[in-house]
Amino acid sequence: MYPKGNLFIPARHGRLEAILKEPAGEAKGVALVCHPHPLGGGTMHNKVVFRAAAGLIDAGLVTLRFNFSGVGDSTGEHNDVAGGIEDVRDALRYLAEEYPGQPITLTGFSFGSRTGMEVGMEDERVVRLVSIGTPVEKYLDYDFLAAVEKPILFVHGDEDEFCSVEALRTLTDRIPHAEVVIFERCGHFFDQHLNELRETIRDWVSEEIQAG
Repeated sequence: MYPKGNLFIPARHGRLEAILKEPAGEAKGVALVCHPHPLGGGTMHNKVVFRAAAGLIDAGLVTLRFNFSGVGDSTGEHNDVAGGIEDVRDALRYLAEEYPGQPITLTGFSFGSRTGMEVGMEDERVVRLVSIGTPVEKYLDYDFLAAVEKPILFVHGDEDEFCSVEALRTLTDRIPHAEVVIFERCGHFFDQHLNELRETIRDWVSEEIQAG
């Protein structure tokens, strides 16, 4: 049984269950992490989401992860990409209200990438993006992301079951500010690479913050 969240975020359908954690030192911004597909068992406790959040906290960011509609104690019902996008907007609204003026780093894994990237690339409060296990071959409408002008990190496994490296490159090669990190002998869920995932996100975000 997963532990409960430590807060609820107001949402259009009621509330989203969430976990907010702060870094040990002075915060350098805030971050949002979006989990994989609810119908595949995705929750904010997913091991990839947990490690990504840990990397963001390591980089000095107050970090929020949440359950999409109908997951855990979040109200509402799952409504695929359209509903997920609205949930991401609700979570961003909460962060912006609680931490006004703070730059936001938006991270998404799989379904969380598909929903989070579409919202984050257009939201001026979001200054950088991290896409993990980007399922370009599952969601064939990722072309929108080719227009992103913000710094964006793609982390992917060379044995990802939902998107080959070649398919990912058809997208990332069109993005001027994309950095792509490919883990070898690594599948979609980053088994045996979770610590490396955490460190990659920590280091990239820390460098982006320092670059200003």
